[in-house]
Amino acid sequence: MSNLPFDPLLMAIAAPLVLALLIALGLPKRWSVRLAYVAFAIPLLMGLHTWWHFAAVAKTSGYAFLTSYSTGLEGVGIALKLGVNGISMPLFAMAGIVGFAAGLYAIQSGAERLKIYLMLLLIMQGGLMGVFASVDVFFFYFFHELALIPTFIMVGVWGGRDRAYAAMKMTIYLTAGAMVSLLGLIALYVKSGAKSFDLIALKAQLAAQPLAGSLQTTIFALLLFGFGTLVSLWPLHTWAPLGYGAAPSSNAMLHAGVLKKFGLYGLIQIGLPLIPAGAAHWMTPLAWLAVLGNVLVVGFITIAQRDLKQMIGYSSVMHMGYAFLGIAAGSTMGIGGVVMMMVAHGLSVALLFLLATSIHHRTHTFAMDEMGGLAQQTPVLAALFVAATFASIGLPGFANFWGELTIFVALWKFSPLITALAIAGVIISAVYGLRSVARVFFGPATARMADVATRHPPADLTWAEKAPALLLLVALLFVGLWPKSMSESINGALAPKTQMANK
Repeated sequence: MSNLPFDPLLMAIAAPLVLALLIALGLPKRWSVRLAYVAFAIPLLMGLHTWWHFAAVAKTSGYAFLTSYSTGLEGVGIALKLGVNGISMPLFAMAGIVGFAAGLYAIQSGAERLKIYLMLLLIMQGGLMGVFASVDVFFFYFFHELALIPTFIMVGVWGGRDRAYAAMKMTIYLTAGAMVSLLGLIALYVKSGAKSFDLIALKAQLAAQPLAGSLQTTIFALLLFGFGTLVSLWPLHTWAPLGYGAAPSSNAMLHAGVLKKFGLYGLIQIGLPLIPAGAAHWMTPLAWLAVLGNVLVVGFITIAQRDLKQMIGYSSVMHMGYAFLGIAAGSTMGIGGVVMMMVAHGLSVALLFLLATSIHHRTHTFAMDEMGGLAQQTPVLAALFVAATFASIGLPGFANFWGELTIFVALWKFSPLITALAIAGVIISAVYGLRSVARVFFGPATARMADVATRHPPADLTWAEKAPALLLLVALLFVGLWPKSMSESINGALAPKTQMANK
């Protein structure tokens, strides 16, 4: 049993936000940096704590660590209600792991105006923990917006090439997607008659009095295309590769690794269980959009990339197609695979962005055609990048394998043709992944790379870079070798009757 004298969920949210506030109030730089280690470590520890104790404290409702805090807005159905179920718990733990890795990398990055950089990253981290800890739909959305705002600022101020255009495009697309999804959430609240944003109360109300089929179809469309824009559903995806290519590394790690999962999580926790008839209406169009657009079209675009960071950005969009396909399958197995994949993708894409920036620090370019032979000078960096690439492709032994395999098995029952097209995406992933490894680390060095190596011989990863990379890799291997550590809680949340019978 958990015996902490405080609420671990509230602590994971509050710690980074409190330090961000202290920095904004003028905390000296040396203390800002020192306390940042603690502020990023607390969500990690709380995430691991909830994962370890989840089974022991979970209620028959499926939630653990369930606590409500007064907001003064209870009259309109808004309360800060925190808790995690079998779906949110793995994502809450993943957010803590990725956030700590991104924080460590940011602290040693030497970024200009480091205090403000860390303050914005801490706000993102607090918001992310709040997204997956919120049982109240209002705060679920509020924490997403809180985490999203620093993204625009960080891309615009600390970003790389085309940062102004990238920040503007991200702002337009993500704001539009957030507004459309908010419209769907408000419609769901108003039409449900529950008079509460509490997700547990909404589920009970709509189970007893489901909405009309046509109304469900309309509301789910708002959620699908609103959340879909935030997740980069094709063809509403073009903000993502551009934004990640321009974003500073720690911001890209948190956004692509964690914040991007908000839309998928919303569909799984809110859309599918509350308006199932509306979801069923959109599953076939969603499957074709995902397999033709995200997997195949974006997959071939990824192969064509010559910029390493752009390639990782496009590959992230492509892999979101698998997640949408798992949702479209509409089964417990498919949705469980999506949750596993969200965790795995969050860890692996964060690791790839971290290593891509480490490569840039040594080569001073993201152009893969200008690299080559780097493995001789940086064997540890090469080994970690190869491992991250294998994880992204979905090789056995890594967490990504279980997510993709489960989705493909579930998808076969939905449509063998769509499954065959989706599996072709694995070959596409192998092509661009292995080719990037070959171009960056193996083969003869280009003339430019040889010149760089002569003037500034590349050094291997420092421990400040190894530590966050190894943390992410260990997490990928841990879940890959012991998938039951997360799959049991996921299955329990998706089959509550079985869970309650076992208690």
